[in-house]
Amino acid sequence: MNDSEMLEIVCARAWPPVVDEPLGDWRLRWADGFTGRANSALAVGDPGRTVATALAALCDFAHDRGIPPVAQVIQDSDTEREVAAAGWREWTDHAAGYQVAVLVGPLPASVATEAEVLDEPTPAWWELAADSPAPGAAERHVLSTGKVGYGVVDVDGTTAGAVRGAIVDGWLHVSRLAVRPEFRRRGLASALMSALAGWGRANGAERWVLQVAVGNEGALKLYSALGCTEHHRYRYWGPGARACEDPQS
Repeated sequence: MNDSEMLEIVCARAWPPVVDEPLGDWRLRWADGFTGRANSALAVGDPGRTVATALAALCDFAHDRGIPPVAQVIQDSDTEREVAAAGWREWTDHAAGYQVAVLVGPLPASVATEAEVLDEPTPAWWELAADSPAPGAAERHVLSTGKVGYGVVDVDGTTAGAVRGAIVDGWLHVSRLAVRPEFRRRGLASALMSALAGWGRANGAERWVLQVAVGNEGALKLYSALGCTEHHRYRYWGPGARACEDPQS
């Protein structure tokens, strides 16, 4: 595998779905609809069969579990060209953005901030990170499995911001950075990232990796200021007309 494929595997391990079935090197994933990453096939490496046959298996997996058939594919790769040749199309319906930049960078030196990283998530962290203080089983599985830190920053007794960090093979995977609208433009996002960098270093990480929709200009600007650069991009792909027939229809 090349560097981009190996990094995608690191990111996938940091974002574990409820169901994760191998298809050769590919991974078929399900998490009850919680996020595109956890409910798509990670199409990297060799699926052990033709890409067209692998996509048919992906369709069966998705139909059996009631989710759209979607493949996460490294942009401009040979696999992406084969996916397109099989009649699949860019899955522009993905609400969070179908084209994603994978950013990497060395962990900066941590500075003292008002933010902290907890070992266990609080209800306020869940509210910000998963849009609910009482998330379902799938959300809990994806966001709390593995070596995870839960960054929070409080202002006047209110949890104003949150972020998630997961350690995988010396990488700190960063996700779910959120600041309440009324507390934005106070440097809280940077404070959360600084605290998380310190936590990552303390737990053996040397670099961080982030997956950010290419249209999220604010996040890209923040991460660029923290020394992150684009490593590669991936896109979500879904079947075109008659490319993925439902066997039950």
